[in-house]
Amino acid sequence: MTSETDRAARQAEGENGEIYRDTWGIAHLRAGSARGLARLQGRVTARDRAWQLEIERHRAQGTSASFLGPEALPWDRFVRRARLDDTARRCYTTLQERDPETADWVRAYVDGVNEGLRATPEFERVGLAPGHWESWTPLAVWLSTHILFAGFPAKLWREEAARHLGEDAVGLFATDGPGTSGSNGWLVSGARTVTGQAVIAGDPHRFIEDPGVYQQIRLACDEFDVVGLAVPGVPGIAHFGHTGTVAWAITNAMADYQDLYRERLRRTGAGVEALGPDGNWRRIARHTELVRVAGEEPVEIEVLETERGPVIAGGPEGLDDGNADGTDDGTPLALALRYPPRVTGDLGFSALLPLLRARRVADVDRALDVWAEPVNVVQAADTEGGLLHRVAGRVPVRARANRTRLVPAWEPGHEWTGWHEMPRAGLTDGVAVMANQRGPAAGLGVEFAPPHRADRIRALLDERREWASSDMPAIHTDTHLASAAPLLDQLAALDGLTAAAADLRARLLRWDRRMDAGSQEAARFAAVRSALVRRLAAEPAFASLTAPPAYPEILLPWLALLPRIGFALEHLLRAEELYGIDRPELVRQALEEAARQPAARWGDTHRLAPWRALPDPSQEAPALSGDHDCVLCTSAVPGWTDLAARGPAARYVWDLARREDSRWIVPHGASGHPDSPHHHDQLPLWLTGELAPVVTDWAHLTKESESDD
Repeated sequence: MTSETDRAARQAEGENGEIYRDTWGIAHLRAGSARGLARLQGRVTARDRAWQLEIERHRAQGTSASFLGPEALPWDRFVRRARLDDTARRCYTTLQERDPETADWVRAYVDGVNEGLRATPEFERVGLAPGHWESWTPLAVWLSTHILFAGFPAKLWREEAARHLGEDAVGLFATDGPGTSGSNGWLVSGARTVTGQAVIAGDPHRFIEDPGVYQQIRLACDEFDVVGLAVPGVPGIAHFGHTGTVAWAITNAMADYQDLYRERLRRTGAGVEALGPDGNWRRIARHTELVRVAGEEPVEIEVLETERGPVIAGGPEGLDDGNADGTDDGTPLALALRYPPRVTGDLGFSALLPLLRARRVADVDRALDVWAEPVNVVQAADTEGGLLHRVAGRVPVRARANRTRLVPAWEPGHEWTGWHEMPRAGLTDGVAVMANQRGPAAGLGVEFAPPHRADRIRALLDERREWASSDMPAIHTDTHLASAAPLLDQLAALDGLTAAAADLRARLLRWDRRMDAGSQEAARFAAVRSALVRRLAAEPAFASLTAPPAYPEILLPWLALLPRIGFALEHLLRAEELYGIDRPELVRQALEEAARQPAARWGDTHRLAPWRALPDPSQEAPALSGDHDCVLCTSAVPGWTDLAARGPAARYVWDLARREDSRWIVPHGASGHPDSPHHHDQLPLWLTGELAPVVTDWAHLTKESESDD
């Protein structure tokens, strides 16, 4: 129980606040000041998500292997070598200097977290006690959550693909063709709604975690009253919010703003030196850290940082396996990562308070001028008819080679020389759609999602002139798979099939191309697709890509051949020629294999597989509709597994006419405690595409008493 001293201190500061809950257990918080509200948000988040918060803190500082064991070691090693915790400290120091109000607001949130943390059964399972949050910990959590968002490891894949298959392979395997999961977002102006006010809707696609990566919350004080989706461990509402008069939402812009430099390093009696673009060797920062691993001996790692950035792979002796063929003269390979917050000491947190205080689109626009990472496409609307469609974030100006591949640190011409101006866009026929496709951020990125989801959303919106907020779930849950076309075209051209294969082909060519959980045709299509992907991956032409260099384990998923082929299948099937591979014969073999399999429904194998720090075999894996190129983006890995680890981490509909007509949902529930009735109570709605109401009337909420604290 919270001590009387702590309560008295909060009361003296006017920060005690009030906690209300709706029928879904979602917290509605009210306090007298923004600072008091931040402290209350931290305290309630710690009460609802204690285990999750501590997992994120340990992951951000690279100490999760100390209780999760060896499987967490690759992440801890990466985080320490990338210096995320130190970068967060730097960014917090900058925040104190430039924006003391926001720094104090973040510190109040941390005070609340430290007040609210209590051990739960998960802590007892691993022998862990709740730790202490520092003022910069929320910034470290944010960095840890988003450091891989821009996909810098894809540069390693491009390097390998070009080296073994030639430059044309880079485009052949580009994300535009295969399509990885991303986020959907659409803005419908008042000219296209039944109320005359705008509607914003969408769903962020992330790895599904349990507890969830988003927290539904309401934050109200004398200055503002905002509902939205917060990131547990971070104050305010950064990505999706509705203040009553203005609402905003984001999708990943797919911008490229992180660089990988090949480094030439050498060890001397005084330390380690790196060769710079001026031809001189300079001593670099070096120290060692000890990573504790549950059940095993501690692991010592060497942390190096050149003038470009932290060394995340290799060192003076090369990669982990001693591979020394990284440069033309045999100098061992090391890779340094350069990312904006490490360079500038600024994460963009000065946008968070102005977002909460926003009243109009212009306020949101102005707040996001200082945003840094990740780079997002933002859509916003207000009750006065204001509309916003822009990119927000920080992207460096540098040579194009930096954006596409690894670049040599010892050669001039790869420096950062400034920052790009963030692009803006308008609406087309009263609608703006973003689904990670090439859009306003096209000039800032290299690879984008294919246009299927964006095209489908726009086609659905074009089916009628006027929309209501209540109509949006039908778009959220659309399962049409446009990317099925190339494989179906290949099937149509086959002849000489067995009777079973011919029958299956006929069924697939009549199929409505909807990846519904109950569909046998969707399951059969997925079986043919997976069989084809496995056969392509086994072709000798791709043999050189089956064993990637000894990069850190955390980067290897980007280099795995089978998923690359699975997600690039459209391009591989449509290419005029594919390294001499007999594609029709492989398609025939895949069809015959699938025809021999027993009948099944797509949901029999396409099931939800959320990440949990502590696996729970008792949790059922529910059946899912959708696929990675559907608007209902539940992403599996063709050829590897039908299980979906990624999907809509939340869904939202912001109604500008009446905020109480807005809706939201998360995959599991508001509480992170397994024994809470609100741990998984939203899952049935999430699975069917239904949304929970956003309650705005305090009289319809239940107030928690101090004894609940």
